[in-house]
Amino acid sequence: MMGNGISRRSFMGLAFGAAAVGIGRTLAAAGTAKPNIIFILSDDLAQGDLGCYGQKLIRTPRLDRMAAEGTRYLQAYCGTSVCAPSRSSLITGLHSGHCPIRANREIQPEGQMPLPAGTVTIAQILKDAGYATACIGKWGMGMFDTPGSPLKVGFDHFFGYNCQRHAHSYFPMYLYRGDQRFDLPGNDGKTVGKTYAQDLIAKDVLDWVRQNKDRPFFLFHSVTLPHGRFEIDDVGQYAATDWTPQQKNYAAMVSRLDSDVGRLLDLLKELRIDQNTLVFVAGDNGSSFSPTSELGRHFNQAGNGLRGFKRSLYEGALRQAAIARWPGQIPAGRFSEEPWAFWDFLPTAVELAGARLPAGFQPDGLSLVSFLKGGPAPKRDCFYWELHEQGSLQAVRFDDWKAVRNGPSSPIELYDLKADPGESRNLAGGKPELVARAEELMRTARTEDPNWPLRDRPVRRPQQQKQAN
Repeated sequence: MMGNGISRRSFMGLAFGAAAVGIGRTLAAAGTAKPNIIFILSDDLAQGDLGCYGQKLIRTPRLDRMAAEGTRYLQAYCGTSVCAPSRSSLITGLHSGHCPIRANREIQPEGQMPLPAGTVTIAQILKDAGYATACIGKWGMGMFDTPGSPLKVGFDHFFGYNCQRHAHSYFPMYLYRGDQRFDLPGNDGKTVGKTYAQDLIAKDVLDWVRQNKDRPFFLFHSVTLPHGRFEIDDVGQYAATDWTPQQKNYAAMVSRLDSDVGRLLDLLKELRIDQNTLVFVAGDNGSSFSPTSELGRHFNQAGNGLRGFKRSLYEGALRQAAIARWPGQIPAGRFSEEPWAFWDFLPTAVELAGARLPAGFQPDGLSLVSFLKGGPAPKRDCFYWELHEQGSLQAVRFDDWKAVRNGPSSPIELYDLKADPGESRNLAGGKPELVARAEELMRTARTEDPNWPLRDRPVRRPQQQKQAN
């Protein structure tokens, strides 16, 4: 899985491309229609938010039904544990040791660090294979005047927010249709206003699917729900609870996501394309809140027993809610504890579409097609993550061993995920050979990049600590 050099990546890219062409010819000869592919990526949705994963207070009947009609994954891994690099991993098929975006990096007055020119994306590959392509919701990987614009990396249609900071408001002053901004009168972007942005985004999703029902399509529906700020126009069924306003809003936002997914699934049936459409729903990271926080404690988001949450690299931050549904193809009512990761999506979609990889490009992921249809997960050397926020974090999983290093000068921690999925017992002191293997994987799994040097978290002086608090 790991790309250890240009020659290997080029060779494997050519080999995979040839295989993909062969698959495409086989599909064409058999007269099999290319499947539609929908990936619904929810901003901060955690396993602990959904009834099908054990949530008791928030009602998610449509996602629970989707899980019953498809497969629910207990060890599906995000790209890394914050927004932009996790999404970049999904779109590029590269893990965060190779991905060009490895942290949230803000650009003023609007936008984030863009995907660089020449970045290979699943949208471009599928567009070249004849798919209609759309990104609806939030992008956050390059404004329209940069090479990372969604309209420059393979998407025919864009609607919603581009900048992640802008997307913090559910009542923004404006949204984008294509690269054209349009205002939302009655909204100030600071308080609850007249127009709830998700109403417009959900409508655009349904309209676009209707318009493209007669050709194969790829929809990246990047939903802002339930990321904070915790704003909604109607708390609905939670109004009568004795919860705090924030708890009511959060629950209502998750339930709104649930109902919007349900409306999309209903439309697929109405249009009679349900049987030919693969739908993924996933969060972009694991748990978002500390178990001691107001929301984390009230909704028991860490009820899965995993350690850690957003911005760490423990399992609770990396395993996210993930469901896949494709009637007649993906087993119904199945749950799987076999691991896969966001960077597997690109080669999966390539195989399903009978598409061609660009010459010389090798994704870090592996195709999940057989796994999705009920077979075993593909075997691999390891999974690798890094994150560069205040400092540089690294993690690697090989077999059932998981190693975490919270900075290049920090010691490597080692956990047996089979016996201790909650990562409560650090076994590094008694397993020097495994620690050495983890250290070697952390070194070789990544490509050096001047934007992402490995660095320790800055040490704050007492006066800085006081000011920060």
